[in-house]
Amino acid sequence: MKLPPLILASASPRRAELLKLLPVKFQVLPGHADEVAHEHLSPLEVCQLNAHRKARAVAKKIPDALVLAADTLVFLDNEILGKPRTLADARRMIARLQGRHHQVVTGVCMMHLRRHRERIFAVSTDVLFHPLNARQIRDYLASIQPLDKAGAYAIQDSGEKIISEISGSYSNVVGLPVEKLREELAAWSED
Repeated sequence: MKLPPLILASASPRRAELLKLLPVKFQVLPGHADEVAHEHLSPLEVCQLNAHRKARAVAKKIPDALVLAADTLVFLDNEILGKPRTLADARRMIARLQGRHHQVVTGVCMMHLRRHRERIFAVSTDVLFHPLNARQIRDYLASIQPLDKAGAYAIQDSGEKIISEISGSYSNVVGLPVEKLREELAAWSED
């Protein structure tokens, strides 16, 4: 792929690992922008808006680069389950998710400010948790660092203990929809 210099606007080591799966060279420069969650927006729109805000924050600093930003959120019945503030918060989130389907949505923004070009998309993956009791929830949370994870869990960290099945992109649940991103980067390089 022939691309301008690529910047990953994320501090997430998981996103960097996933981006390394693609044949692209990139640098990491986290994008800091206040995340929004307007009630009148759909889950996909919320994630796309936040990804756009992160990409723009970095693109303003480096307008000749292709900036890639993402925002991943967990939604249960269209309610956002963000990052828990405390371990008790994390326990409540997992208890709400246990035995139920929910969606993990990642919004992605690719922006080249100098060329006035951008592409924004979102991918949703359906996730079903096993029925879990209090001990299983406690044991799972003790095995990971839940406070920096939307929904208080990580599919790549002992996810088999809590997740029964997924429908859609596994990498999307980790934080970056690699399959869709591969297509988008290829289309970008052809234009």
